[in-house]
Amino acid sequence: MVWKSTLLSAVILHLFSSGAGQNMDPDVLMDSIFPPARPSLYNLNSLCLHGNGRFRYTAESFPPSSFAHARRAGKTMNRLEAWFGQCCYGGLAHKNGQILCCAKQAWETALSYFCLEEFSTKTLVHDCCEKKGGERWGCFEREAPNPYYQPLPGYIAPQISSDRIFTWDPKAC
Repeated sequence: MVWKSTLLSAVILHLFSSGAGQNMDPDVLMDSIFPPARPSLYNLNSLCLHGNGRFRYTAESFPPSSFAHARRAGKTMNRLEAWFGQCCYGGLAHKNGQILCCAKQAWETALSYFCLEEFSTKTLVHDCCEKKGGERWGCFEREAPNPYYQPLPGYIAPQISSDRIFTWDPKAC
């Protein structure tokens, strides 16, 4: 599974660095990154250390029209990466257990916003959004193409701030 996501990530990086990425189908981009994996003890180190090596979505990542579902997913990924940075380095949490709790809350909050945005459209929603509670989170976790948050080799993400505020609740841990 790791080699598959690393290979696909390398192909995407090559296409973007050669200028072909702007004409690339956004669904192909999304298949290598969305949905994000649930933070765990197994991926927390990579999640925190390699955040600037995972892809960010800019306006140039998508064609001028259509692909609204991919835009919503890309916005969710940008939002989540910004929130992970807050958890890992932004001073919200100080110990590994706190960082993991913060990252899990950020993950659930970002995907909750994603599902709200999915339901606000007249198109089909992501399959996982149709589920409730733990079934929803399990669905997203099973579909994650990069469960260990591996970075794209040679890629450095541009700074993209979140469009929403994340507030971590340490009492919910």
